[in-house]
Amino acid sequence: MIGRIRGILIEKSPAQALVECAGLGYEVDIPYTTFFNLPETGDELVLHTHFVVREDAQSLYGFSSRLDRDLFRLLIRVNGVGPKLAAGILSGLDANQFIRCVEARDASALVKLPGVGKKTAERLLIEMTDRIGQLEGQFVAGSPSAAVSVGAPQAGSAMAHHPEEEAEAALIALGYKPQEASKAISKVAGEGLSSQELIRLALRSMIPAN
Repeated sequence: MIGRIRGILIEKSPAQALVECAGLGYEVDIPYTTFFNLPETGDELVLHTHFVVREDAQSLYGFSSRLDRDLFRLLIRVNGVGPKLAAGILSGLDANQFIRCVEARDASALVKLPGVGKKTAERLLIEMTDRIGQLEGQFVAGSPSAAVSVGAPQAGSAMAHHPEEEAEAALIALGYKPQEASKAISKVAGEGLSSQELIRLALRSMIPAN
């Protein structure tokens, strides 16, 4: 099991980071909440990881916090929730937000996530209620969400030419329908906003913080 990787960030996109470590380049799948916390390319970073081995693929998932990684491991144990869906959940809600949803029994916030229907949301609330106790000591009440906070754009990391189109494409890649993505981006669009800021604002409008 590869539980942690430390190296130089070579490339990054909303769904993946390429990290060079000891001369090897590791392609690490990441949720959006981790993407927003990545440093500039060329800088050192540490990701908490989970290695998934299947008959047809091997994938390394990375997270900026150990709490997000540990929650990911609990999510993939839920019936019907695979690594891709678990990463999608952590793209819309960081670990602290998800835990608050479970504690508040807030299924309405969960069903707004792509790939999460009413039955899956109910299953998540039932099965995760007992499991989140395993994260005791890591959850920070009232901590800000990387997915919904609005900060200054990171220099050199924005997809610069058409931020609205790129933000819309990123939401579609996350699993939102094109019409939903277009509507969300149009609602928050403003002059001078980077694609990262647009994604953050759009996610906040679709998945309000508790």
